[in-house]
Formats: sequence, structure tokens, C-alpha cells
Amino acid sequence: MLKRFILWDFPRASWQYDVMVGIILAFIFLTPREWFRDQPRIPGASSIALLPSENGSSVFFVNSELLSGIPENQRATRLTEVLRIRMSNRRLNVTRVEPVLDSEGGLQGYMAFARP
Repeated sequence: MLKRFILWDFPRASWQYDVMVGIILAFIFLTPREWFRDQPRIPGASSIALLPSENGSSVFFVNSELLSGIPENQRATRLTEVLRIRMSNRRLNVTRVEPVLDSEGGLQGYMAFARP
């Protein structure tokens, strides 16, 4: 009988099949999150990503929501403040902010170029 359960050798709509489906559903819905170290995501945690860069400069991808409602001429100043706090580097200065657009022209985010 155990071999048939492991190999899933029962026809659909049989009581054995229904028991196996019930066991699987119970496992999915009743196992605690801690068993798999699954934790809720912190909002805003991935709004800034550090990208590989060269020549001593830093390149960041910034989620578009972080700069929504901020005029274009104030974006570099705002990002400098945010990056100094998140990177714990008071000498970091954003020199340039460029929008990143998808193939249809929609705003995906911003590329921020910074120097220490």
C-alpha cells in the first residue's frame, strides 16, 4: 500500500486519491512559515539596487516609486540624501540621474550615477 502511495498509483476519484490530495493540501496550508524561513518582504527594501561599476563610481538602479512626485531638477539631491543614509557614506554624491524606459516608453526606474 505504501508503494502505491509513493508511486501515486490510484485512479482519480478513488478514496485513496482523495486522501493523498488532502494530505498534500494540509501540508501546503498548515506548515508554519518558519520551517522554510519564509518571511514577509519589507516594503521598500529592494527599491535601490547597487550595480557593478568601474572607475571608482557607483551605479544604482532606483525604483520609480522612490522618486515619484519629485521634480527632475531635484532628483539628484533627493537621491544623494537617501543613498548617504542607506549606504552609510556621507561623502557619496549623485552626479547624474537617468530614466530607464521599457520598450513601450513606460518608466521602469532610474539609473543613478554617484561618486564618493
